[in-house]
Amino acid sequence: MQPDSARKESATRTREIEEFTNLYFIHPLAARLTPFLAQVGIKPNWVSFTGMSCGILAGFAYYHYQDIRYAAGGFLLMVAWHILDGVDGQLARLTNSQSEFGKIIDGIADNVTFAAVYLGLGLSMSQTGGAWVWLIIALAGAAHSLQAASYEVQRQEYDFWGWDKQSAELKSTEKLRRENQPGSFVQRVIYGLGLSYVRMQHLAARVDPEFREQLAGALAAQTDDAEAVRRRYRQSFSSLVRGWSVMSSNYRTIGIFICAALKIPLLYFLIEILVLTPLTMLMIRRQKSKCRAFSRFLDQQAP
Repeated sequence: MQPDSARKESATRTREIEEFTNLYFIHPLAARLTPFLAQVGIKPNWVSFTGMSCGILAGFAYYHYQDIRYAAGGFLLMVAWHILDGVDGQLARLTNSQSEFGKIIDGIADNVTFAAVYLGLGLSMSQTGGAWVWLIIALAGAAHSLQAASYEVQRQEYDFWGWDKQSAELKSTEKLRRENQPGSFVQRVIYGLGLSYVRMQHLAARVDPEFREQLAGALAAQTDDAEAVRRRYRQSFSSLVRGWSVMSSNYRTIGIFICAALKIPLLYFLIEILVLTPLTMLMIRRQKSKCRAFSRFLDQQAP
């Protein structure tokens, strides 16, 4: 058997927790493109940067959102980013080239894309709405970052604990520093931004270190029955993690386009603040309740 660090993982994402538009549109398209890029030697990080470029161009397009042609162009550019965002992960898993640095770049690309779109819309809206628009956009941007970080943590935790996908491990910033020594100035800057994002993930999702330690201990103590523990974990958490998909960036992309096409982009930012933020808090409470219930199960199973 190969060690965990060398084990090759499936190129596709975990199906039972996957969001609808990813499952039936984005990832099938990405899956068609991934083998070709692997064959010609394209690196996953190159794909991430290309996707981020599409996102930046979408921001330029949404600056002219009052023209439906530009709004549609912004939407299509964001769809292209979503497809490439699916490709980079599939390509990394297919070529067994997953890395913490790659995960950091992927996370930064996501944030840069939405920052560019929010900036484009904000520059346009402020011309008629005034400077107060920026306050709404700043609040929505902060809420978005916390919501997206929480959603990504739940996905990572499910893949790591439920399916033993080592690349999905949610590492502490201290462990990341020990394992990674970025070289160039650009790498150090990107790496610093990535560490900040990891800190936000832990803060946003209210990760419980005691529960994680208990679960790790149970898997180590019950080596022969580890798969049974993982199966029970999947049964307990799959529906909840699937529910987190309401925070998916895909739905935000659709929401931005609809509101821009209707010429009321402010509505999108208000939904971020007034609807998705309370919903995130509710989901975190449900997650903590599930963790407590699973902790009691582990106590009962302890030798």
